[in-house]
Amino acid sequence: MYSNLWLIPFFPLVGSIINGLLGKKIKNEKVIGGLATLMMFCSFLVACQNFFRLMGDSVKTHQVVIGSWMSVGNLQIDWGFLLDPLSAVMIMIVTGVGTLIHLYSIGYMHGEVGFYRFFSYLNLFACAMLMLVLGNNALVMFIGWEGVGLCSYLLIGYYFEKKSAGDAAKKAFVVNRVGDFGFLCGLFTLFWALGSKGVWTVNFVEITENAHLLQTGGLLVTVVTLCFFLGACGKSAQIPLYTWLPDAMEGPTPVSALIHAATMVTAGVYMIGRMNILFAMAPTTMMTVAIVGAATAFFAATIGLAQNDIKRVLAYSTVSQLGYMFLAMGVGAFSAGIFHLMTHAFFKACLFLGSGSVIHGMHHAYHHAHLHDDPQDMRNMGGLRKKMPITFITFLVSTIAISGIPLFSGFFSKDEILWWSFGSNRGHWLLWIIGAVAAGMTAFYMFRLVFMTFFGEQKTDARAKDHIPESPLTITIPLMILGLLAVIGGYIGIPAILGGSNRFEHWLEPVFGEALEMHHIAAHGAHATEYALMGISVAIAIIGIFVAWTMYIKNPELPAKFTAKFAGAYRLIFNKWFIDELYDFLFVNPCKRIGTFLWRGFDVKVVDGVVNGVAWVTKGIGAGLRYTQSGYLHNYAVAMVVGVVVIVGYYVFG
Repeated sequence: MYSNLWLIPFFPLVGSIINGLLGKKIKNEKVIGGLATLMMFCSFLVACQNFFRLMGDSVKTHQVVIGSWMSVGNLQIDWGFLLDPLSAVMIMIVTGVGTLIHLYSIGYMHGEVGFYRFFSYLNLFACAMLMLVLGNNALVMFIGWEGVGLCSYLLIGYYFEKKSAGDAAKKAFVVNRVGDFGFLCGLFTLFWALGSKGVWTVNFVEITENAHLLQTGGLLVTVVTLCFFLGACGKSAQIPLYTWLPDAMEGPTPVSALIHAATMVTAGVYMIGRMNILFAMAPTTMMTVAIVGAATAFFAATIGLAQNDIKRVLAYSTVSQLGYMFLAMGVGAFSAGIFHLMTHAFFKACLFLGSGSVIHGMHHAYHHAHLHDDPQDMRNMGGLRKKMPITFITFLVSTIAISGIPLFSGFFSKDEILWWSFGSNRGHWLLWIIGAVAAGMTAFYMFRLVFMTFFGEQKTDARAKDHIPESPLTITIPLMILGLLAVIGGYIGIPAILGGSNRFEHWLEPVFGEALEMHHIAAHGAHATEYALMGISVAIAIIGIFVAWTMYIKNPELPAKFTAKFAGAYRLIFNKWFIDELYDFLFVNPCKRIGTFLWRGFDVKVVDGVVNGVAWVTKGIGAGLRYTQSGYLHNYAVAMVVGVVVIVGYYVFG
């Protein structure tokens, strides 16, 4: 019935191979970009078919085995895919948003050197992410897990001639390896723990069925889940492994949209959702997840307050929003976390692509006027709503959505997370306060971005003012679709308290219901309390918007006065709390010094010394012995006589 599931990752793989091998010869951008986009769209169509088929199916969990991978003793690992409500949602997000990003890239990447290479990487990235979310066992998931890590390295470092891009790519790769080590440690420990009970498996369905063999709250399940959480922190950029994500802005803007919205950074959230039965059994781990998520949401939001690069503001926004998703997972709101993952994919993809549209227009203006100002610096913008109306409207509705304003998608998902953080028996009122304050900061810095970019006086050089165009249709069509989804995408998850039917939560109940029921995880409280908390969170967001309007529209001189008065605090958050410098001091520089010592002290002096010493000794012996091979007969005769004399002398005097 679901036998064509393998086509979902296969189509983008085909596109990647064709463009990778033949793209340089094809050269035609429309053919290259069109092929890559078509492959993603075909994948989306197959995903839709399976999604709607699953909706009408009474059985909600299906495994499709492509073939046997390895068999060792009692361990049988298949190359297979798992379709259930959770993976069905993920394939719709990845293929749907991914198709729009591919279409957008055709216009945005026009004229770039290595156009074919970009689309080959982009298709391969989508294939790896689809493998990750569809894998029916942890090893297939890990293939996709490593695949998105590799592709992120290739795409972030796409402009490899730039040192900053190369450094950012290496940083993403190395930081993610730390998380991957945690993932593998968790997997090996889980495999050993279940194996000691007679169950040798890495299959997700079998893990869920046999999780009861592990002691709830015990040391083993806590260690396993903490290790998996470390892996999730690496992929989904949580404290302390978040530093790679802002630097990923060195890649082209469509890459930022794909990584930040629909694929790689959601992998950690998805993995916790897939392993929900184990996390529900580990209260200590869940509290750790919630605390780290809330701290990340708050911490990243503070940095976003002072950034001037339009993409960097959105990058820290992504880190903060991922913190909300982890907060949800930590308090047991698994469905709310996935719900926010979905709505975030809509409005954050629109925001990143919108920022790319702005940068595209600024580049055009600067190129026409022969200027070299930074096209990503919001201080060079202003008044662009008149020049780029479609970009402005779609960007505005997405900003309203991420700010958590009622009737927009982000409101429903974020409010559900805040309610669970307060009312869940795995939550705490302090988590709600941190989340609500972070929401207020989000509203402030996002509207700061909107006001600096689209309102006020146009700050572009006079020579460039009349040359900022609206982007072409390949860019604006994805923006309009994503903007619409940013508005209405949350209506499938309207909670009962607001007159909805919680359809999204009910849809995911076959995946999460057993864990929540078994461990009595739920949000409790009177409707009046829920309404009050909802009202307070909305009021905080509105205050954030009002403060941004006051500082950047009504009194534009206020920001300079404010930063001058609180220069120390401003310098701290502008420089990202100096965390990168701290990591350099604690980890990077010591590793460099160790590496330099091993190179100069051990490799050069010891290893090379031994090797060179043996070579010199051999050379010396050879140099001495070569005189015995002169080729003259009388020399050999003399040598024989000397030898005979020595032997005779030995026997006579010995």
